[in-house]
Amino acid sequence: MASGLPPAAGHAALLLIDVINPLDFDGAEDLLGAALALAEPMARMRAAADEAGVPVIYVNDNQDQWGSQASQLIDTLIDEDRPGRPLAESLRPRENDYFVIKPQFSGFYATNLPVLLPRLNVQRLILAGFAADICVLFTAADAHMRQYDLWVPTDLVAGENDKRSHWALDIMRNSMAAETRPTTELALGDWLASG
Repeated sequence: MASGLPPAAGHAALLLIDVINPLDFDGAEDLLGAALALAEPMARMRAAADEAGVPVIYVNDNQDQWGSQASQLIDTLIDEDRPGRPLAESLRPRENDYFVIKPQFSGFYATNLPVLLPRLNVQRLILAGFAADICVLFTAADAHMRQYDLWVPTDLVAGENDKRSHWALDIMRNSMAAETRPTTELALGDWLASG
């Protein structure tokens, strides 16, 4: 059945997890610096995905705004000048990006991601975002159970606690067969060619 969506290059998609984020929750002060530092590397990965024809999918918490649309979440964050505003401004979704709102930790739980990915003919996922030991980990686990190949670049994820982030990356690498080399060691084109 034709989906009307362009097929993903390399059967891959880039998931940006919770990057549109106020970063003003309890414990966010421990994440803020690392999160803001990821804006530039994430923007580079997004540009590389664009160049390669890999779709960019924002998978974002609803911030307890159950009636909101993606544009409302973004506009509220930017208009209210929350700590995460610089990240949201630099990584604001573009017209051709996809935006999936999630109610819980995993990008697959109660969202349209399980429908969207097959429509794009995606079999491989690059996960980037926050927090490495919560939403990235839960999304990776659900993706692994659905037999997606994973790349979780260590330089594109962060969490409130470095030790827990490293622990989560170890689990993804050792239990989910995820590639975890940073983008400084593995280029998108090389990862796409390896699949």
